[in-house]
Amino acid sequence: QVQLVESGGGLAQAGGSLTLSCAASGSIFSIHAMAWWRQAPGKPRERVAQITWSGGTNYADSVKGRFTISGDNAKNTVYLQMNSLKPEDTGVYYCNGDILASGGGLSRRQYWGQGTQVTVSS
Repeated sequence: QVQLVESGGGLAQAGGSLTLSCAASGSIFSIHAMAWWRQAPGKPRERVAQITWSGGTNYADSVKGRFTISGDNAKNTVYLQMNSLKPEDTGVYYCNGDILASGGGLSRRQYWGQGTQVTVSS
């Protein structure tokens, strides 16, 4: 079993910054990719940023140039640095991992964190 736990959400003013963290724990054999998704009220969940095992990154056009995804392999942790925040960035941010778990046999699947609220005013 693998667990993802997000932290770092909160309140920010437009133009401000926040950094989200997602720590993966459990029977992790390898992490193929991790991503941040977000969901605003009344809108579908969208992928904000992704980082692959090779270090490649991908961003939604709406956050490109403002957000940066990075990872710390030793800590099994992924970060999302959010700069120049806009009110439209408001939503619940979810950590997603494409992870090969070793507990009870190898299995590769998508794991999700519980979500952390990000609210940007103005």
